[in-house]
Amino acid sequence: MSHPLLLNLRNLACGYQDQRVVQNLNLHLNAGDIGCLLGSSGCGKTTTLRAIAGFEPVHEGEITLAGETISRAGFTLAPEKRRIGMVFQDYALFPHLSVAENIAFGIRKHPQKDRVTEELLELVNLKNLGKRFPHELSGGQQQRVALARALAPEPQLLLLDEPFSNLDGELRRKLSHEVRDILKARGTSAILVTHDQEEAFAVSDHVGVFKEGRLEQWDTPYNLYHEPLTPYVASFIGQGYFIRGQLSSPESVLTELGELRGNRAYTWPTGSAVDVLLRPDDIVYAPDSGLKARIVGKSFQGASTLYRLQMPTGAQLESIFPSHADHQVGAEVGIRVEAEHLVLFQASGSTAAQIPVVESGVRRYSTAS
Repeated sequence: MSHPLLLNLRNLACGYQDQRVVQNLNLHLNAGDIGCLLGSSGCGKTTTLRAIAGFEPVHEGEITLAGETISRAGFTLAPEKRRIGMVFQDYALFPHLSVAENIAFGIRKHPQKDRVTEELLELVNLKNLGKRFPHELSGGQQQRVALARALAPEPQLLLLDEPFSNLDGELRRKLSHEVRDILKARGTSAILVTHDQEEAFAVSDHVGVFKEGRLEQWDTPYNLYHEPLTPYVASFIGQGYFIRGQLSSPESVLTELGELRGNRAYTWPTGSAVDVLLRPDDIVYAPDSGLKARIVGKSFQGASTLYRLQMPTGAQLESIFPSHADHQVGAEVGIRVEAEHLVLFQASGSTAAQIPVVESGVRRYSTAS
């Protein structure tokens, strides 16, 4: 069942004074969905969030919420008229008010204030803590109070700015799943800003990857991982190595790992030099394979082990082996490529003739933290 369009950013440019931090931004969110703006610091994601909230004017383009224009060049609807809730990084709770009073702060005139407050306390698992004060709570509990307070006025859209960044790893993971469940239980639409990819995937239906003020791709986590549109998205999302190859047909590419075939066609001329993205789950342990690689590093992950492999040409790859297949660093192992999604990008500034595939130069794109 399809949900109506709730938020639309069209050809948006915004930033501080004359400096345009964000350019040509287009994205939309359907009612009931959770979106995420993901990228390293300074890439424009927080600026975009502040423009949606009404804290920053826009230079170009427009923002509409439920069909109403709330920002365009020369016009910014005041934040308090937007029916948008906000959860900040530092929770911003009122220290002198109890938990229940904090939650009820935005609905003081609501005839059923107490009932709504009780419901929200229960929703965020703080049922018996209404009389406590913020300083008596843990960081995770404070964050849930901030969430309940933002949900109380029933905003059309909730904005969360790095909401878990003050919490440690295990709690972040737990709380990001909880927050998703809470928002889904309420049917609340939301946009989250984070630089943490795991968090983005745990909470969101759609994720936008930002790079230097431009949105590279707005898509589902699955598509960002399996069908990245740019080399930046490919290297930012998940782990992977690029190896050099040569297009031998629209669906296949010749590399030092043999001829790899995928399930999609590329339209570049045969013989084009390409970079092939290989993720750790594309390379499988195959003791009987003629294709061998040397183990140069390993990291045990419980159910599986991540091996860093080096090919005879010096090219590096990563592969996930079942954890009972235990090999030592320095050993040679047989591998096979099983990549049904073949993700290729045209190699920059090169022609095929200059690239004997065997001497493939390999570039490592590290995962952004």
